Amino acid sequence: MGSLLMGFSGAIMPGPLLTVTINESLRRGAKAGPQLVVGHALLELTLVGLILGGLGTVITLPPVKGCIGVVGGVFLLWMAYGILRDAANNKTSLDLVGNAGRGNLNPFIAGITTSAANPYWSIWWASVGAGSLLLAGVYGFAGLVVFYFGHILADFTWYSVVSLAVAGGKRLFTARIYRLILAVCGVFLLGLAGYFIHSGLNFFYQAM
Repeated sequence: MGSLLMGFSGAIMPGPLLTVTINESLRRGAKAGPQLVVGHALLELTLVGLILGGLGTVITLPPVKGCIGVVGGVFLLWMAYGILRDAANNKTSLDLVGNAGRGNLNPFIAGITTSAANPYWSIWWASVGAGSLLLAGVYGFAGLVVFYFGHILADFTWYSVVSLAVAGGKRLFTARIYRLILAVCGVFLLGLAGYFIHSGLNFFYQAM
């Protein structure tokens, strides 16, 4: 239960994955949310294994955090450009069949890359997540499994609900409103990209 509640506390916070979920749900329908989370969950499983293997202490080093921040920010800049480009395209359509293959990335791949591009996701797992894993490890392998699946269940629940709500209301959106939503998502990612790059450069400065 603790891992489920902790997972919800992180899942409901606005961030790149939420923005991409909204965007892809308008393009592809309610299936986009679960597909994104599958990629996200696979990346988290890999990171959990690496943290248990000792990577957690490396991620918290300022130079490493700086690299994660700058590289993640550049990737988010690329995503923001793609979304804003679509928003400016007068041919943008809400037809799910027509848009099914238009996204820059497959939702599964987008779930992986969007999470990896968020430096604070990595830092959270290296700090709060690593501490929680240690507590769960007191109960052995079963405790680690329960913690991981409780955490992922929160992500699946939240993003599936968001995706279903967005896709269900798709008929209420005109092409103009859709482009406006894309623009808002793109600007939000643009702001996050700038923030991540700035934070990454600050980490480099601290390491000097």
